[in-house]
Amino acid sequence: MRQRSLIAITAALAAGALTLTACGSRDGGDKDSGSGNDGTTVTIGVDAPLTGDLSALGLGIKNSADLAVKTANKKNYVKGVTFKLDARDDQAQPSSGQQNATTYVADKSVLGVVGPLNSSVAESMQKVFDDAKLAEVSPANTGPSLTQGPDWRTKKVRQYKSYFRTATTDAIQGPFAAQYVYNDAKKKKVFVIDDKKTYGAGLAGTFTDEFKKLGGQVVGTEHINPDTKDFSAVATKVKNSGADVVYYGGEYPQAGPLSKQIKAAGAKIPLVGGDGINDATYGKLAGPAAAGDLATSVGAPVEKLDSAKQFVTDYKAAGYKEGYAAYGGYSYDSAWAIIEAVKKVVDDNGGKLPDDARAKVTEAMANVSFDGVTGKVSFDEYGDATNKQLTVYKVDNGTFVPVKSGTFTG
Repeated sequence: MRQRSLIAITAALAAGALTLTACGSRDGGDKDSGSGNDGTTVTIGVDAPLTGDLSALGLGIKNSADLAVKTANKKNYVKGVTFKLDARDDQAQPSSGQQNATTYVADKSVLGVVGPLNSSVAESMQKVFDDAKLAEVSPANTGPSLTQGPDWRTKKVRQYKSYFRTATTDAIQGPFAAQYVYNDAKKKKVFVIDDKKTYGAGLAGTFTDEFKKLGGQVVGTEHINPDTKDFSAVATKVKNSGADVVYYGGEYPQAGPLSKQIKAAGAKIPLVGGDGINDATYGKLAGPAAAGDLATSVGAPVEKLDSAKQFVTDYKAAGYKEGYAAYGGYSYDSAWAIIEAVKKVVDDNGGKLPDDARAKVTEAMANVSFDGVTGKVSFDEYGDATNKQLTVYKVDNGTFVPVKSGTFTG
């Protein structure tokens, strides 16, 4: 069985100063006499869970996009244009996300939307945006089918021309985690659990496929109800399975209690998950026994990127009450990609937005390329990020700390 390698990311790859360039636009946008030459206001939407269990991630997305908008306005990169943020709460629910998408489409000043966090929410929004030719850029969606279709394993087909993302996919994240668990952590028997949602089930599936290819054994599988916090039954199954590691496809509100209850049941083995569990809240929910638990996440740690130094400094200076969390850098870059696309459209039209600004912005998104917070930002033919970096984190004193960065090579 051929093993794949993890290629460490060198400091040189992470280096490169953050380039603060902004851009503007005008759609049949709102007029504001206080915003430059013709007072055009362009709105960038943000859809994320701003309340509820996942709000720590959602608020980080909102704040980071807000910082990008403020930076663009401060630089006055597009004379006569003021950017405005319209953030809406999807509560991590597809129905709410779809309603928000419809609201954004109805507002003609909206030329792009950052979000959502959840792949299941994105599924409910994509067609709404695509029908309106309104660009959507997610900093966090990792489900491969969103860009490459339901049969992406055998035949990749672009689904919606208006959909893009700055985060890499689970087609890479799951195998990357499997390589680390098998090759580095030396774990050979895994119990796989997921929450039955688009993100969780998909991630667990790609992890499982790669783990088996490497020679690992799946000694048990289980699906949980994400609306419950009692995982005692599955914890007992894990203990009786003989597994030396648990892989969980899902998010931190369930992963934390799950890890805690697995340890309490007598299985002193690490729980491993994806970017959905990589949040400080995980350690609080899982308790002291979570030491050694692992999570993969998209990109390299923002704090360690030379390209992100200005972002980190500006974020702190802005005084946001919440941290930028796991997707802050990607959220800033998502908003900036929209700004860059708007700039292209304005420049190509003599400094003004054309009547079909939305369609032109979506078209321009395909060729966006700039040095962002997270490194080089651009998109491939499916709308996926060309940046394929990932990092493994381990819980130490209740906090996830990076232990290895790299890329997956299949």
